[in-house]
Amino acid sequence: MTWGQKDGGDSSASPGSSPCHDDERHKVPRGHVPMVTGCGKRVVVPVRLLRDPCVAELLDMAAQQYGYGQPGVLRIPCDAGHFRRVVDGALHRAD
Repeated sequence: MTWGQKDGGDSSASPGSSPCHDDERHKVPRGHVPMVTGCGKRVVVPVRLLRDPCVAELLDMAAQQYGYGQPGVLRIPCDAGHFRRVVDGALHRAD
């Protein structure tokens, strides 16, 4: 999973993770989905985590707030810290 800022500015990824793919020329790795949190942090999440109930709840929130026809990268309506905790929990349960 990778983290970075949406604006493409000089941002550093979180400790222990690789740089974010915030330039459209970079391809999203196979089996991953790009997302943007409400505060503009970009993250690439493994597809296998989308079936986790906590991640699915965030996806439902996104559908309610933005609809199913979001253009571009999927937006998640929560801050990066909360999203990171949800995804880290899903990663832990998936192992």
